[in-house]
Parts: sequence; structure tokens; C-alpha cells
Amino acid sequence: MTQSSSANATASWFGHPRPLSRLFTIEMWERFGFYGMRALLMLYLTKHFVLGDHASAGIYGGYTALVYLTPLIGGLVADQYLGSKRSVRFGSLLMAAGYFTLAFGGQPSQAWAEFDGTRHDITITHFRDRPTSAADEQRVVIDHGQPLVIKGREDGSIDLIAADGHVARQLPKGALNEGSDKSPTMIAVLLLALSTIAVGNGFFKPNISTMVGALYAQGDKRRDAGFTIFYMGINLGSIIGQIACPILADLVGWWAGFSAAGAMMLVSWVLVTFDGGRLAGFGETPASALADGKSDRALLIYAATILSIPLFFVLFSNLMHATEPAPGSGIIGYLTSLPMMGKLLTGAFALGVPAILIWSWRNGSRVEFQMMLAAMVLITFNTVFWSLFEQAGSSLTLFADRNTDRSVFGLFTLSAPQVQNFNSISIVTLAPVMGALWAWMARRNIEPSIPVKFSLGLIGVGAGFLLLVLGARFAGPDAQVGLGWIVGLYVIHSVAELCISPVGLSMITKLSIARIVGLMMGVWFLSMAMGEYVAGMVAQIATVNTVAGQVTNLKLSLDTYVSVFTRIGIAAMIVGVILLVLARPLRRLMHGVT
Repeated sequence: MTQSSSANATASWFGHPRPLSRLFTIEMWERFGFYGMRALLMLYLTKHFVLGDHASAGIYGGYTALVYLTPLIGGLVADQYLGSKRSVRFGSLLMAAGYFTLAFGGQPSQAWAEFDGTRHDITITHFRDRPTSAADEQRVVIDHGQPLVIKGREDGSIDLIAADGHVARQLPKGALNEGSDKSPTMIAVLLLALSTIAVGNGFFKPNISTMVGALYAQGDKRRDAGFTIFYMGINLGSIIGQIACPILADLVGWWAGFSAAGAMMLVSWVLVTFDGGRLAGFGETPASALADGKSDRALLIYAATILSIPLFFVLFSNLMHATEPAPGSGIIGYLTSLPMMGKLLTGAFALGVPAILIWSWRNGSRVEFQMMLAAMVLITFNTVFWSLFEQAGSSLTLFADRNTDRSVFGLFTLSAPQVQNFNSISIVTLAPVMGALWAWMARRNIEPSIPVKFSLGLIGVGAGFLLLVLGARFAGPDAQVGLGWIVGLYVIHSVAELCISPVGLSMITKLSIARIVGLMMGVWFLSMAMGEYVAGMVAQIATVNTVAGQVTNLKLSLDTYVSVFTRIGIAAMIVGVILLVLARPLRRLMHGVT
């Protein structure tokens, strides 16, 4: 370590190495962009592009999966060639470019309804092409010169209601088909933007966390607390982004919300590029790469990365046109019907995890192998957690938009994207408390082991869903659930998240064999990618029929969400209890790592 980095490591920032403050800020503004954009994405797909719940959930799940899959490569490239710092800089620029590209959405898709063999354009009264719909917005079709409001019944039939309130037409179930005319060019721009963001994130995300881990020597008990503080920066950026981006999108347009995300990503790039020596000695180009001349390949890596973006575009296109497996085809039929992205993720996880364990067994000591085995088991359970927790950006956002009374004590009403902020607010509020709690328990040797913390996280995510299910029992005749119930879900989920996510990042740096810690950080994000992809599939189960992006029967919508949330809530708690039973043998494999 250089003299400069040695001084940086010994200087204190709230009892931690001073460079943590710089990394905290860099990550905060990057998360502003990521979560600000994420808050808008599902509504952008369902309202602006009118893709429908099923397709939108698939794209959302695919995007978030790629966001966590690409770090597998980004971590490896940083370990072997670029170093963490250059990787973070490159990723920042790619992500900024993706956000700015996303701002070019074009005109909204034209929705239509077809019945009696005739296609009718759907007009939205008082329409604003923005995240928050006006309270008096209605979807109407013109039938023989008469504007008719579309309203669904519980049996699947459709009422077409005239201006005076009487039912002018009643269509039997299946008699009305709805869709939209979309611009292929604008869809291509959308998918290109998502691909660029996902690739850039692969270089940024694992390597900023690796730099945080490098601030602490092995055995430093401040490491968990340091990652918890770092995680608080993530959620502080999330809060600001999820407030600012939806407001800009509402007041100005979708493009303003996405452009703000891009601007803050450039701020992160500036902070890591012009660091004034604050990050000297951390995340530098690996010595082995310099010795072998591999650092000369940096420009080649940058060019190859940019040229790879169309491959991700192909994955998204394939995802949009995926077909359902044939009835009765079994597990083989299910796997063969998966889109390319599903096959890629399943294959990478099923082959990558055993391959790394085999390498660890052959190249590491017995203790190192056992520690890696424990890490892989926890990584697998991590997949289950994120597949349920990450309903926040998809099914829970649509639930907030459709079946939640978002009024705050009658003073003002939150938009659906802003409801996600209760997760981030809870994290920022509770992270210092949890960090202090872990430190207090560690001093008394009563801190729960990492497997126990993971099991508590899984039980907690299930409890959050079941709380919302309970709240649905008190929904009014308008099928709206009080805001407090979904706030309660996010508070419980935040505690669960703090039991897994920052602890997991720290766990990887403690249990991994030192020379592949970047790769293992990538595997951690690969498990999250699997969880995100499955989260999209779970959200597709919660699909609700809509017309031009609006639910036609809120009671049916509420019943659908309650059914899905009940099942996944119970499943999460069962998996959490199973891990709790396994906690003791896993702890033995960890050889004292806590």
C-alpha cells in the first residue's frame, strides 16, 4: 500500500477509514439515478408504452436481472485487468448514457379496444402522459358516435357505460380484445437504453463494494458496521431519487425524470475521477496485470463492452416475445420454453456455483473450501429473498397505483413511485440502529451468526406480505387499502433487508478466497440476478387485466394481489425457518467468521 493510501486508511471518519465518506457519496448519487429510474420504469412501461402487466413485468424482471448478472463479468475484469477504480469510472459513463437514452420515449402508444369485429381507439379523458394519473381520468371508446366508459365485471364480462351512467352495452367474457399501436423505433430505443444501463452497472456495482471492503484489514470488527453505513448511503440516494425523479416526470415529463438520473450518474463519475488523492491506493490496477502487460488491454475491453450492448438488446427482444410452455409439458417443457435470458441465468448459476467450489477445493485449503461452501449456501438462500423482496418495483408499485389510498392524513397524496420511498426512509432511519445493535451484541459475544441473520431476513420478508394481506381485509368498497398497511410492509422489509444485504456484502469479503474476491462479489450479484428474474415471473402471476394501462375492476385487482401475496408470504417464512435449522452446521463451516 502506498504512503498516501496508508494515510487515507488511518484517517478517521466517524470511527472508520476516511475514504469511506467518498465511496459513500459516489454510491449515493449512483443510487439516486438507479432508484429514481426504477421508481418510474414499471409505470412507464404500462402507461406510456401500454405494454400490459404481463409483458411489463417480464421486461422489468429481465432488466433488474441483468443489472445483477453483469457484475459477474465486471468483477472478473476488474480483478484481472482494470482494477476497481477504472471499472467504476467506465460503468458510470455507460449508465449515464443509458439514462439519457431512456429519456427519448417518443409519443405514447395509442391504445385500442376491438369488439363486434371493429377496432375502436381508446381516448383517455384529462390525459397526462406522466406517472401520476388525474383522479378524473377515464378510458372511453367511441361506439356509433357515443363515448363509452369501459368497466369490467367480476365474471370477466365488460360493461360499456354511457355518459349518463346507464350500461349502453354489455360484452360477454372474451368479446373485447385490447392492445396498442406502438412505435417499433421507440421500443428499440427503450431496450437499447436498458441494455446500456445494465452493462454499465456490471462495471460499477461489484467494484464500488470491493473498494469498501479493501478499507478494512482481515479481522477488523468495524467491517459490518462500515458496510451498514455504506448501505445507508445507498438508501439516502434512493430517497432523494425517488422523490425528485417522479416529481420531475409529473411536472415536466418522463424525459425530465430520466435525465435527472443521468445527470446524477455523471456526478458519481466526477467524484471518482477527480478524487484529489482521497482514493489513492484503493482499487488500483492489479499488480499482476501491470506485470503481464494486461493493462494495455483497457481500450480493447472498453470497445468490446460497447459492442456487446446489442447482444443484451437481443436478450430483451427475445424476452418480449417469449411463449408460455405447453400444458402438461413438465419441468423439461418449462425449461425449454424459457427465453434466452432465463436459460442464461439458470445455466450460469447452475454451472458457475459448482465450478467455483471445485476450483476452491483444488486450489484452496480445507478451511478455505469449507468457508466457500458456506458462502455458496447463503448465496443460494439470498436468491429466494430477492425474488420476493423485489416485488417493490413491479407488483407492489402497481398495487400502490391501483389499490392503495395514498392520501397522507388528507393533507396531500403521494404518487405510486414515491410510495417505494418508505423502504429507503426506513433503511436510513434503521441502518444506524441496526449497525449499533450488531456492534453492541458483538462486544458481548451474543451477535447472531450470519446464517441466523439471513433466516431472519427471509422470515421478515414473508411477514411483510402477510401484513399487507391482513390490511386488505379492511379495504373499503372502493377496494383501496390504507397507506399505513403498505408502509408497514416496507418497514418490515427494510429490517429484513438490513439482515441480509449489507451483511451479505461483508460476508463475501470475509469468506471468499482473497484472490477471487471480485469474482465472488460477482457471484453474489448473480444470485440477486436469479432472484430478480424470478421476481419478474412472480409479478407476472399477479397480472391484472387492464385497458390502456388502467384496471377495469379494482375488486378483481385486489383479490389477485391478495392471493399472490399470501402464497409468497407463507413460502418465505417456511424457507426462513429451514435456514434457521441449518444455521448451526453452516456456522461450523465458517470457522469463526461472524
